Amino acid sequence: MADVITLTGVAAILSVVVFATSNDIPVGEMAYQKLWLGRMLFVFVVCCLLSFCLNRKKHLSFPTIVTWVLIVLGGMEAVWGLRQIYGLAASNHSLYALTGSFYNPGPYSGYLAMIFPLCLYEWLSLKEKTGRTWAEQGKYYIALGVMLLILCVLPAGMSRSAWIAAAISGTWVYGMHASWGNRVKGFGRKYKKRVVLACIAGCVIIIVAGYALFQLKATSANGRLFMWKISSMAIAESPVIGHGTGKFVSAYGRAQESYFANGEFSETEELVAGSPEYAFNEYLQIAVEYGIPFLLVVLLVIAFCLWKGSSEGRIGLCGGVISFLVFSFSSYPMQIPGFAVTFYLLLAACVIGRSKIMLFLFISMMALLGTYYWNNNQYVACKDWYRSKMLYNIGAYQSAKEDYGKLYPELANHGSFLFEYGYSLHKLKEYDNSTRILEEAMVHSNDPMILNIIGKNYQASGEYEKAEEYLIRSTHRLPGRIYPYYLLVKLYAEPQYRQPEKLKYAAEIVLTKEPKVQSTAIREMREDVKKIIVDYNMKVN
Repeated sequence: MADVITLTGVAAILSVVVFATSNDIPVGEMAYQKLWLGRMLFVFVVCCLLSFCLNRKKHLSFPTIVTWVLIVLGGMEAVWGLRQIYGLAASNHSLYALTGSFYNPGPYSGYLAMIFPLCLYEWLSLKEKTGRTWAEQGKYYIALGVMLLILCVLPAGMSRSAWIAAAISGTWVYGMHASWGNRVKGFGRKYKKRVVLACIAGCVIIIVAGYALFQLKATSANGRLFMWKISSMAIAESPVIGHGTGKFVSAYGRAQESYFANGEFSETEELVAGSPEYAFNEYLQIAVEYGIPFLLVVLLVIAFCLWKGSSEGRIGLCGGVISFLVFSFSSYPMQIPGFAVTFYLLLAACVIGRSKIMLFLFISMMALLGTYYWNNNQYVACKDWYRSKMLYNIGAYQSAKEDYGKLYPELANHGSFLFEYGYSLHKLKEYDNSTRILEEAMVHSNDPMILNIIGKNYQASGEYEKAEEYLIRSTHRLPGRIYPYYLLVKLYAEPQYRQPEKLKYAAEIVLTKEPKVQSTAIREMREDVKKIIVDYNMKVN
């Protein structure tokens, strides 16, 4: 009975990532998931405390419960993905057919890759058993079925990070199960030359495979490398204590701006640069926000959990942790609350085992996390924002301003919300208020459009030097964008701030720079610049 209650609590908390999706808040917002995590963490705590009272044994099978709940949820996600592939279910993103219950195929694939080693280990363990009971026979086929489903869906996600995570964790699980370590040692003593040749051949294969994966989506790979480069520069600015919780975007934006301002960058870097919300590397993200010492402490805790889990024979759970760690090198699973809590439970299952004391400590931590999610939830505000956003999208800025003003106290840490609020004020010619809100938005977003609108505010207020400063900052933040140069042309054409040479330089960039994507807006800007040049009798070579 106690195990059934614990199973209910674990299933409640782990199922949030699968079932907690909402269509009445902006896409990608995690407020609804956090709301349900707060509720389900409370259910988890209550169930575990009840199991303490009812359980007369000295232990609970917590690792087994976590393993099988994840396998079942992995099967559900895989079936969900197959239905999306065949057009039987809608995806959560207009650009991708396959997302599962997530908003993007990347995290979805990473989630399946994390569950793959759990299935593999359970299947291998049950396969060796002779005279399996009906329950074990059922588990055997469930583990095998889910594993095959994951292998069917994973290639369609086109996530190289997930493929590598599944391959490495799966190889580790199989190697541990088959005792490869002892075999390799014995083989190495007998055939040293063959081992050396095998290692060389293995390295060549890995290099070739890595190059092939890189070329599969070279632009995306170059983008990740550039993000890691800028993130490393942000870490160098404050390596010990970091920039603070949630300050990654502002630190990244400043670092990228400084990098491009120096002028020493390649065309590829200009092409792939963007305004990311995450580092696409959880280790760098932690170091940016909290500093290198904190990152080392986190890695030590994870290493201890892996050592404890492997020494206790929880190979499947450790494989899931390894898959998550590999995936975290080039994605953002910790930024998805349900995904992050799943990782916490995997770590806990590695360490807790059948110990009630350790489980009670973990329950206490989950209670604190649940309290935080419950008390600091913005779901209702995000839902109201989603409704007000329709007014913003149709240009009803006065009505949008009134609604945004009411929501401002609750959503003052949302960069997108602050930008929309500031832009509405800009369109209503409330330039000082707009600039104030947009300055706040810069703390929570690295979008160069914020700098553009601040520049336009200052230009409209007659503060031309400040306008020039912010527009130039925008060209440094993302030099591949043509729009800030167009705004500079209009600024330098102002009768009170006429700058012929600067106008000529900016106009030349607008007319000759190759955009990432040709559009009607680009053509209109170029036509407008040509008119400005004619009006001032200037020629652009």
